[in-house]
Amino acid sequence: MQMEYLFNDWAWIDKKIRGQKNVVLLCDYDGTLTPIVDLPELAVAGKDIIKCLRRIAGKNKVLLGIVSGRAMSDIKERLSISGAIYAGNHGLEIEGPGLKFVHPLAEELNSILRLINQVLNKAMKDIRGVIVEDKGMTLSVHYRLVDEQTLPEVHRRFENIVRLPRMMGKIKTTAGKKVHEVRPAIPWDKGKAISLIVEKYVPKHRRKDMVLIYLGDDRTDEDAFKVVNHMEGISILVGKSEQQTEARYYLNSTQEVLTFLLELDKLL
Repeated sequence: MQMEYLFNDWAWIDKKIRGQKNVVLLCDYDGTLTPIVDLPELAVAGKDIIKCLRRIAGKNKVLLGIVSGRAMSDIKERLSISGAIYAGNHGLEIEGPGLKFVHPLAEELNSILRLINQVLNKAMKDIRGVIVEDKGMTLSVHYRLVDEQTLPEVHRRFENIVRLPRMMGKIKTTAGKKVHEVRPAIPWDKGKAISLIVEKYVPKHRRKDMVLIYLGDDRTDEDAFKVVNHMEGISILVGKSEQQTEARYYLNSTQEVLTFLLELDKLL
């Protein structure tokens, strides 16, 4: 599918959103609401974008959610938007008004993740720039700060550690932007999390009057784009990708995300 620059089709998007009674706006965090940075803790959403999201979340016909690979507690603390839904660890944990969901199989496999976390920390401790991030239900091995010549060794050690539990069907691994992700081997992803959110908050008889919008920037967002497209929503990739994507639209940067949100605020 050929992506289109979002603002080139703004007349159609304006019409689609303005006429709906229910708007579900879901966003990734890193790379979408904030630029990608060297250290995870430095990814802080700007005041303007948080202020705009809070205005949007306060509108009666809007349901706002953040769907992130970060731990839910982390993303809640960073945004603190009243009435929003927070889906952390790629949707393995979701919390919002009247909803508190933790995938039961993720809890069962938690002890394996704890063991892998210990082994990864021990294996990577002598490599400058590697950050092993424990997010409770998932793990991330960040290597953005690692010297280019050392990267093959990082990948080799990571693969040696995760190969056996992955073969046993206990975990699955994915690659993101300068990061290896370790998750429990559960048929669950951001797309399924979005389906659960819609099912919980939008009754079937109201879905014909719903527009679903999702913004994301990475491979882990592809499952979300598929679900949004299936629901005839608006799927937006942040940062035009050279790789194949399910997203129908793109924005060039997080600054353009703010522009989009400001324009969306006027429509609602």
